Amino acid sequence: MITDDQRYKGFTPYKMDPKFRVSIPTAWRPEANVPLFLQFSMVHDMPVVKVLSTEAYTEKVALIKGSDKTPAEKGKLLGKLAMLCREVTLNDQGKLLVPKDLSEKAGITAESDVVLAGRGIFFEVWSKSNHDKVLVIETREEEDDDLGIF
Repeated sequence: MITDDQRYKGFTPYKMDPKFRVSIPTAWRPEANVPLFLQFSMVHDMPVVKVLSTEAYTEKVALIKGSDKTPAEKGKLLGKLAMLCREVTLNDQGKLLVPKDLSEKAGITAESDVVLAGRGIFFEVWSKSNHDKVLVIETREEEDDDLGIF
């Protein structure tokens, strides 16, 4: 059986609405009432909101629990993951609310340009200016691209 472990692909510009909501592409939307998890994170030293599917969140939890870390270290990591994530669902129009405080931590303001970037098992919500920087960083010719993919 083939599974699509690269569900979220590509990147697309969008506009954050006045209430800090952004439309999610139809192909990226979970079934009705299935939660997503917003995780504040840093990528290339820039703030971003990662949007994890239930499967992606569960995978992170399983990775921590299955690691060879001590029970105390596992507890600390699980607590950190839980603290940095917020459970959300899309509204009936397929819009995702990224709360104002979380948006602003990621450099996103109401009615600003944002970019939704697929990362395989999750996607990210970037301010346009930070995504422009990430795109430059991630499209540079890499010395370690021995597979010749990029």
